[in-house]
Amino acid sequence: MRRAIALATTLSVLAGSVLAGSAAAETWTKFHTMENGADISYDSDYTYKDRQTGRLVIMQALSKGTLGPSAPGKADSVGSVIALDCAKKNIISLANYRPNQALDVKDTWRSDTPKKAEGADNAALIASVCPHAEHAPVK
Repeated sequence: MRRAIALATTLSVLAGSVLAGSAAAETWTKFHTMENGADISYDSDYTYKDRQTGRLVIMQALSKGTLGPSAPGKADSVGSVIALDCAKKNIISLANYRPNQALDVKDTWRSDTPKKAEGADNAALIASVCPHAEHAPVK
């Protein structure tokens, strides 16, 4: 029980500090264009290596026309947060967000079963972020 409370507290603090940082500074890097013309970008200011799992935690967002890319809570924000294992090329979804919706990261994501990172978008993300994984801050 103590461990669960400590983990919940830690995640709350991390989520709050990460969101505060992403709201102040968003550095979006486009890594893929979908067939419908929408671009997918990741926020390098949000990207970090999870201390417990070693996975890269990445916020990604869509942009097309007047839509994003933007962090959660904004009127033009559509995206997700994932945890990526570069070596095994698999992902765990932490949260999805849409316009004017706060980010709600699942407390139990570390125990979720990873899914194979399939598709051109995931291949492009892996090619874009994994070569720089050793430079990501650890949180």
